[in-house]
Amino acid sequence: MKKFVSLLFTSLFFALTIAAQDESRASKTWEVQKYDLVATLPQSATDRYLIVKAVLNLKNVSGSSGSRLTLRISDKAEISAVKVNDSTADFTRGEEKIGGNRNLQRILVRLPSIPANTSFSVALDYKLKVEENSGLNTLSPAGSQFLPLSFWYPTPNSWYFARGADYAPFTLAVVGTQSAFITSGERRSKDVIFEQKLNGQPFFVTGDWDTINANNVAVYLPKDVGAEGQKRAQELAALALEAKTFTANLLGTAPNEPLQIVAVRRGAGFSSGGTILVDQSAFRRQKIDSQTAMMIAESIVKLWLGNQIAVSGDGHGVIREGLSRYIATQFLEKQYGKEAADIERLRQRTSYAAIAQRDAPLNLVSPVDDYYYTAVANKGAMIWRLLAKKVGQEEFLNIVRSQIKDGNLNLTELRSAFSSHKDFLDYAFGEVTEMNLLVGLPQASGAETKIALRNTGLIEAVVNITATTSNGEKLNAQTTIAPKSFGEVSFKNANKIVRTEIDTDKLYPQTDYSDDVAPREIDSSDAILFIKRAFDQQDFVKTEKNARLILRDMPRFDDARTWLARALLAQGKTSDAEKEFQMVLDEKLPTARSLGWANTGLGEIALKAGQNTQAANFFTEAIKNDTEYGATLAARQGRNKTNASAAIDEGVRAFFAQFDKTAVSSRKAELDALIMSGEIPKFSSGIAGQAEQWQTKVLSTDKIDANTIWAEVILNIRLLNKNAESGTAVYRLTKVGNGWKLSGVDIFEIR
Repeated sequence: MKKFVSLLFTSLFFALTIAAQDESRASKTWEVQKYDLVATLPQSATDRYLIVKAVLNLKNVSGSSGSRLTLRISDKAEISAVKVNDSTADFTRGEEKIGGNRNLQRILVRLPSIPANTSFSVALDYKLKVEENSGLNTLSPAGSQFLPLSFWYPTPNSWYFARGADYAPFTLAVVGTQSAFITSGERRSKDVIFEQKLNGQPFFVTGDWDTINANNVAVYLPKDVGAEGQKRAQELAALALEAKTFTANLLGTAPNEPLQIVAVRRGAGFSSGGTILVDQSAFRRQKIDSQTAMMIAESIVKLWLGNQIAVSGDGHGVIREGLSRYIATQFLEKQYGKEAADIERLRQRTSYAAIAQRDAPLNLVSPVDDYYYTAVANKGAMIWRLLAKKVGQEEFLNIVRSQIKDGNLNLTELRSAFSSHKDFLDYAFGEVTEMNLLVGLPQASGAETKIALRNTGLIEAVVNITATTSNGEKLNAQTTIAPKSFGEVSFKNANKIVRTEIDTDKLYPQTDYSDDVAPREIDSSDAILFIKRAFDQQDFVKTEKNARLILRDMPRFDDARTWLARALLAQGKTSDAEKEFQMVLDEKLPTARSLGWANTGLGEIALKAGQNTQAANFFTEAIKNDTEYGATLAARQGRNKTNASAAIDEGVRAFFAQFDKTAVSSRKAELDALIMSGEIPKFSSGIAGQAEQWQTKVLSTDKIDANTIWAEVILNIRLLNKNAESGTAVYRLTKVGNGWKLSGVDIFEIR
């Protein structure tokens, strides 16, 4: 009896402790029901302020009365007035640190007592200063954009709130723009107001695009991008539509929301409510790259998980990011084949492995953590894939569909729905990754070969074991290894087993994947790092060996094949390198980086063969791809060796003649007038008053779109108290009115 009472007391103690911990975690007091925003863009190129009128409809969801409201906004916002229910309200300002040197501004508003479950409105007038343009916020005559993480609008719960940031329907109007204005939702008839009826975070983009409509998918592509750009636009629209149909078959009726794909210079990867921002370079590449395809697929899935269905609570990212990534990868498998999807899973696994030994439990991790998206998206996708395998894909989807019927979803209720797998989910979401699966060397005894196994994790692992014989035959077995324990499998085969691998499908999140194979062949969980280390040491023979080792098991891994081709080219094995580079270009879904290097490599091969025209074409293709600094620089250097003629706009020559004079004039205001407002302020500050010599020779220009070009130049400069320097630079110039302005420095190789 005493033992029973003691056990009961202990159980109650732990139950109360857990409850107390839950209650101690911050919860919402105010919930946004709707945002109404009017943003006014500046009419002067030198005016760096966005003026905003924001009205928030809020509800007290705390269960008790509240008399103080805290709103978060950028620390660059200058608040001039606050009203509550149309009455002027007192407010004070504070600071909230969000990690590193980043801060939010707190607006503390005094309220009349607001009873529980009561709604009210708060209105703010303010202006927001944008000192330097970025992917999050830009003020420019060429196009402006404000994404949620620029903190441009006020909201009660931080964007880094552990239980989920604020998502709500919104209306948004942008005043003062002469160009197109894009956000998510539907345009109200006869005005410039957009209304988003799904859960979202307000954002907008303005700019000058060509537009096509393909099967009700609007694509805003760079102006005058040409026939190939139009073709990419059609393909991207078709991909988005296919992804929407695929997801509807899994999760139910699709939200009735217009789909938009928007080309942007910066901020690519953001999406909300069916509007997807895509890097403008994607329209200049010869095919859809894997990052763009994956991003579009994930964005479509989030129309359900986050927009139509409210996702919140501890661990919300595992649903919004992780479940979306799992479903998007399944779509890529359907669209491009299992091998292409397996390469995407490899990239996800590799990304997670880089932070696996320093992450936090997924139900506690917060967006303020620098590894948040890496963990919740990649490890989260692995967990959902493993759970679906345990319960069966159809049953998994049936349970998910049953949980989203009410329009809300959180991790707690989803875990409860899979209660028969409680131990697994408690570990997967509530613990850091401790599992490492290890396989031993094959031990032959007569006609039988035994293989030792180990599981360092806190849960059992049901794994496939693959044994490879001396003649290349693959033998498979499945076994279960208990937590923190050892196991063993046996194979009976006349041929000698020379290689073993555990968890061949790579289902389980692990701290280390390099010891999944015996004898150990790779000393890193990152296959590309394993290859690249040898290349960086200029050991090209070893690079070739390592790349072939990776490609033996993953022949569709275009990144590895690119490194192989580069190693072959460095060894003078030109014909072999050409074959490998061409295989990269022929892949169904290569990375943008692979496309860039493959074109550069083929250009170098053609140049060696004296085929200058063909070489110049390959190098130009690599430059258009705009994928990686190294590939673009090498392509430009290669193209210059072809002596290809380049037509140069006389207006560009005149611009740089003026720039050179102004750079040495010590008149900063005149120099700033030649540079797009908000762009490259550190570059211009480093010239003004410092340049004693600045001479620019234009080598070539490349069109980005109708209003933007790259200008490759040779610079000869000398700054105050420094030696003379020279080298290559690539400037980005943007047409404003009838003249050019400097809007970026993409390459600056001055020594």
